[in-house]
Amino acid sequence: MIMITDEYNLRYYTGFRGGEGIAFTFPDGENYLIVDSRYTEAAKQESDFTVIEYNKQNPLKDIIKDIVLKRNVTEVAFEDKSIVYADLMHYKGFFDKSINFVPLGDALLKKRQVKNSYEIEMLAEAEAIGDRAFNDILGIIRPGLTEKELAAELEYRMKKHGAEGFSFDTICASGLNSSMPHAIPGDKLLENGDFVTMDFGCIYKGYCSDMTRTVVLGKASDEQRKVYEIVFEAQLAGLNAVKAGMRCCDVDKVARDVISSYGYGEYFGHGLGHSVGLYIHESPSLNTRDETVLVPNMIETVEPGVYIPGFGGVRIEDMVVVTEDGCRNLANSPKNLIEI
Repeated sequence: MIMITDEYNLRYYTGFRGGEGIAFTFPDGENYLIVDSRYTEAAKQESDFTVIEYNKQNPLKDIIKDIVLKRNVTEVAFEDKSIVYADLMHYKGFFDKSINFVPLGDALLKKRQVKNSYEIEMLAEAEAIGDRAFNDILGIIRPGLTEKELAAELEYRMKKHGAEGFSFDTICASGLNSSMPHAIPGDKLLENGDFVTMDFGCIYKGYCSDMTRTVVLGKASDEQRKVYEIVFEAQLAGLNAVKAGMRCCDVDKVARDVISSYGYGEYFGHGLGHSVGLYIHESPSLNTRDETVLVPNMIETVEPGVYIPGFGGVRIEDMVVVTEDGCRNLANSPKNLIEI
């Protein structure tokens, strides 16, 4: 018996969008989804699992015991990669001590690596919403705005264009702050001469997008232009390397070698990219350690960056679909150096 508690696996395997509940699946196709009264009606509409409501009269513990006794369960596979220890101990208390709990590892996550046509359509629309928001922001961004105001404008525009939420906290980093890959937007005013890095994504029908663009306010200096062009070259090389049959670590190396060849290798510390789906950071990842072989319909971001303390940083990111002989880029926003 497999026990599912992770909200993203619950959605993927049961169809239920509520995010709170517990599911049990069996090899013969008999499956149960247990929720409280807040979600019963929605769960019955969204899932083809047998939905059971737990309440004071029908406690969760009794429901689980009944399922276990009916099926003569001896082993429970659980999501060791995501479950909170306290929750695991709580659920274990519902089972007889003779029942063995077995970690699932990546078993449930691996099935999510290859997207179907519906998922790709939703991911493409989420990325398109980001494109539209970025296009809007080019007419809004100016000296005098704060980083927080710029982040708010991006989020407003994504919502206006159809987003139901955000994939992650929007990053808007300007000037020296742009040397921090995951800088938190603050009260710093945007100024002429600043790099402005914007990393943003939205959720559309449950699926995430991810995009990064870096612009310059005013005229770029020679050094800014040089760093930008190095990152751009690395990104194009990475995009050209993405195709079925390539190992993730080898794709990372292609882009990383470009940056290193110009002497900036020490300023590119993170991986080249990651998969995206119902969750913003899924597997496999384009990094130095992941030896997963890419197959068609995997989704990857390609996002090299150079981050120099005391100077600033550049990141350029697109989200792509792996194909047999390359990739299909879901992002359409311009990537030439934009001076505003």
